[in-house]
Amino acid sequence: MKLKILKKIFAFTVIFTALLITFQLYSSPFKNSDIQMNVISPSNMTIRLELFTTNIDKTVNFYKDILGFKSLKSSNSNYQPIQKGQVILGIGLLESLGSNHYFNSYQSDTQFGYGVEIVLEVEDINLAYNKAKMANVEIESELKTQPWGLTDFRLIDPNGYYIRVTSK
Repeated sequence: MKLKILKKIFAFTVIFTALLITFQLYSSPFKNSDIQMNVISPSNMTIRLELFTTNIDKTVNFYKDILGFKSLKSSNSNYQPIQKGQVILGIGLLESLGSNHYFNSYQSDTQFGYGVEIVLEVEDINLAYNKAKMANVEIESELKTQPWGLTDFRLIDPNGYYIRVTSK
């Protein structure tokens, strides 16, 4: 029980620190200088989320079949990157992580993705929703317009990661 609490505190601390660093970079008096812009340029930054699984094929097929991702070239059977638009997900084999890795399954019984909501913005929310329904994927939250004006639905991937598919 104490290990779970410590892991949650650690995850919160990591996220808080990353947000604090990001805030400091963008509010820095040097943010427009050549030095700052050459080191970290928001226009050159992308994001790759790495999702760990015990079944790479099942996970990759879910994202390809339901959400339209395409496989990228990979020379490692323990890792398969997939992409749609500017979104890149790296699907990694959990068992290939070192025994002391933070996400090692033998050290934790915490659900995959706990505390994270992966939000995917799509051009046609109705098409994405209908595709998920036709694939008989379990929909966590049906298609609806939210109070903030966007329309979305939510689902859980085969590993338990919480996905919100939303209009732009």
